[in-house]
Amino acid sequence: MSVDIDCQECLAEAAVSVLNAPWPADKTRLTHAMAAAWRDGEIADIGVAAPPSRPARPAAPELRPPRDMKRRRKAGSRAGRIALLHALAHIELNAIDLACDIIARFGAENLPRDFHDDWVTVADEEARHFGLLSDRLAAYDAHYGDLPAHDGLWRAAEETAGDILARLAVVPLVLEARGLDVTPTIAENLRRAGDTASAAVLDIIYRDEIGHVEIGRRWFERLCGERGLEPVATYHRLVRAHFSGTLKPPFNEAARRLAGFDPRYYQPLASTE
Repeated sequence: MSVDIDCQECLAEAAVSVLNAPWPADKTRLTHAMAAAWRDGEIADIGVAAPPSRPARPAAPELRPPRDMKRRRKAGSRAGRIALLHALAHIELNAIDLACDIIARFGAENLPRDFHDDWVTVADEEARHFGLLSDRLAAYDAHYGDLPAHDGLWRAAEETAGDILARLAVVPLVLEARGLDVTPTIAENLRRAGDTASAAVLDIIYRDEIGHVEIGRRWFERLCGERGLEPVATYHRLVRAHFSGTLKPPFNEAARRLAGFDPRYYQPLASTE
């Protein structure tokens, strides 16, 4: 069933419409429509809305606990490339919902308009990433939903639902920053396997991810400043409290610095294993 953005909605309601759309094609289309309506002034008010505890999802892919997922094959085989692209598409679909959730969930914080400008841009770019990866899957005669996917990505949203600073610390500044560390290697492996088209898609995602981490870092520091909190110490406290994994080196120091993400934030939390 297709659903539409009503331009009489406030931005928060439009974001909830995205979260409540189960089908990826609807979710991406609604995200692009929300972003266009916000930029064009057709949606003018930020507003307040109640997001769901979990975003809607179609019957496929089957969602499994991370521990039950098989280790992916290497990109050298066709099956390995399909599995890789499917996993990346799953990450990007969740990223759409994470961006829309931050728009809708924290209305009581009275966040300024430029905060919402930034996260609408992030949501729009994540929807574009999902579309690009879906096109690459289609080139292999595959589709999102053909393979199982792990159900751990939304855990960060549930864990940080009550604290905007915790959400910024964990989602853009842990999870998306990790993408900066691993994406160049994945793209290079795809090039070695002869899939230059998929590698080019990852190059686009990588460039956008630097901007997303910069947005998360900038707003984390700004909100810490407004609350009289020291950003680095606050980041350490929130990551230890709300993120159950470890920060795994090696880190892409160059990309993180482009995002303004100083090593003082993440190096003290790095795993030594």
